[in-house]
Amino acid sequence: MFGHDIRCCDARMGISLQQRRLEEASIGYLESAARLSEASGEDASEAHHATAHAGKSPLALLCLTAIGVVYGDIGTSPLYAIRECFFGPHGVPVSQVNVLGVLSLIVWALIIVVTLKYHVYVLRADNHGEGGILALMSLVRKDHDRSARGAVMVAFGLFGAALLYGDGVLTPAISVLSAIEGLEVATPFFSPFVVPITVVILIGLFLFQRRGTAGVGVIFGPVILIWFATLAVLGVINIAHAPGVLAAVNPAYAITFLHQNGAMGYLVLGAVFLVATGGEALYADLGHFGELPIQIDWFAIVGPSLLLNYFGQGALLLHDPEMAHNPFYRMAPSWALYPLVVLAAMATIIASQAVISGVFSLTRQAVQLGFAPRVEIIHTSSREIGQIYIPGANWGLMVGTIGLVIAFQNSSNLAAAYGVAVTTTMIITTLLAYVVSRRLWKWSLPVAVLVTVGFLIGDLAFFGANIVKVAQGGWFPLLIGIVGFVLFTTWQKGRALLAAELDKTALPLSTFVEDLQRHNVTRVPGTAVFLNSSAENTPIALLHNLKLNRMLHERNFVLTLVTEEVPYVPAAHRLSIEPLAVGFCRLVARYGFKEDPDVPALLALAREQGQPIDPANVTYILSNNSLIPGRGPALARWRRRLFVFLSRNALRPSLFFRLPLNRVIELGMQITV
Repeated sequence: MFGHDIRCCDARMGISLQQRRLEEASIGYLESAARLSEASGEDASEAHHATAHAGKSPLALLCLTAIGVVYGDIGTSPLYAIRECFFGPHGVPVSQVNVLGVLSLIVWALIIVVTLKYHVYVLRADNHGEGGILALMSLVRKDHDRSARGAVMVAFGLFGAALLYGDGVLTPAISVLSAIEGLEVATPFFSPFVVPITVVILIGLFLFQRRGTAGVGVIFGPVILIWFATLAVLGVINIAHAPGVLAAVNPAYAITFLHQNGAMGYLVLGAVFLVATGGEALYADLGHFGELPIQIDWFAIVGPSLLLNYFGQGALLLHDPEMAHNPFYRMAPSWALYPLVVLAAMATIIASQAVISGVFSLTRQAVQLGFAPRVEIIHTSSREIGQIYIPGANWGLMVGTIGLVIAFQNSSNLAAAYGVAVTTTMIITTLLAYVVSRRLWKWSLPVAVLVTVGFLIGDLAFFGANIVKVAQGGWFPLLIGIVGFVLFTTWQKGRALLAAELDKTALPLSTFVEDLQRHNVTRVPGTAVFLNSSAENTPIALLHNLKLNRMLHERNFVLTLVTEEVPYVPAAHRLSIEPLAVGFCRLVARYGFKEDPDVPALLALAREQGQPIDPANVTYILSNNSLIPGRGPALARWRRRLFVFLSRNALRPSLFFRLPLNRVIELGMQITV
């Protein structure tokens, strides 16, 4: 089965499923930047930076676009974060000391984790402009390709990426449900309808994914901008009633809170962490917008708006402790409650859209880097390269998300499951960033260790406070992460076993061509293209074709696709051509992990470079081997069976590589792995 062998999924490559680079919620404002990227063939970051510097208007548009995609997740945290600190399973009593202490913890979580760690430190760790844990893992993997340290980095990256699938299921569930719960604040009449309304909205959200966001994406930025303006206004109004709440910027209140509340105060960190859950998301969107627009949005709009709203909720609780049940909606006057519910619902839908699109992006990266089987990838926009739709991932997310809403019933229960996966991913990001600081930035050991340990203290503190949630629902995202990790590593190791098995009987292509020069073989008119995982070996399909049909085409091209550990490969480096003897030619095509291979387009490129190829009259001959699970110490038998199952259910290579189906021949044999 050729597609499992192809170098486009080269087993040497490092991965990352992060993803969480949620680039795929692209919107209309990105058209100019996307066209720059497509025209140049260079990485997306360069295109965005070029756009940003072209004038004030493009930068402003990128900032407006980024605020709708990057900050939807963290921007909806005010709906439930403060509430969980006082009304959640580990909530503390509402008192002046506790309110100021919790607010101080929130302020410094936003400063240390979101601002210093992600906006100042981690955003610098870009892989040719791309961000996210998969891109980061691929970046550090380059330095340790085959070493034991490299294997550890791959394991870290895979597990962190797998955990993001859990986040992709939880975020739409808790965000939309918490928004609709505002109806309960308006009147108890809506209480029985909160879950059904949430389920209907989620079904509509996932059904809409097939159409893409090109048509409605233009409103994402303005809606989220209005959302943050609303957060700020509500905060200012309530702060005016208790301005003393601003004293919480003093970290002494946080220290006093932890000292006085002991273990209970520490566990509140699990709820405090909800204010920082969007950190990985903004890093994942780095390549789509560039560092500058993301930072401008945070320092000028998002950060101040969030702080004002959290302070406003704290001021409300100081004024009326009974409001702890849902302080966000209680901040608004009664006449504004229904419009606020509608706006919150729109904001959470947009935030969910970004997370879902990020899962699509993560899945594509995993496939391209060779850690997941081929899946159907549909491009929903002819202009914007970031807009893709993956049916399998979409329906899986929909079932998981709706199942969570029905099972947990309210956002407080869901909050108990939220945070475990994200804190684990953040720890992995910190460790990988340390390698970048040492190997690529050339930081001294003391400086790198000091910075890493400083961030790890915060990461581990939040992790410890969240890990106690496992029994309350935190097991769910961990289970998804473990299952995803097993699937990723099984596919990776299974492909390595398959490649080793094929290498045992592989015939060097140069030897095969030399042998042809000494024998007369019947030739038929036309061109044959053989896709092969190795540029050095003779394709099995070629040998089978010669054995069964006793003939060769006049012109034969052996094509190997390689995925590089960079997001985009420049057009000038896309294709290398090496003519061989007796009508044979070796083609090696290189793609980045953010690009989709297109074999007919490659042949058209080869024709432009002088090769006698008519893409409309080419016969594609592929290997379609039947795999049988064997035995051996390298991989447990149940994992071999799993690999065979995944192989049989992977998208056919003819579809994945966009081959004309009426010109494809598949040949193969049984192989024991």
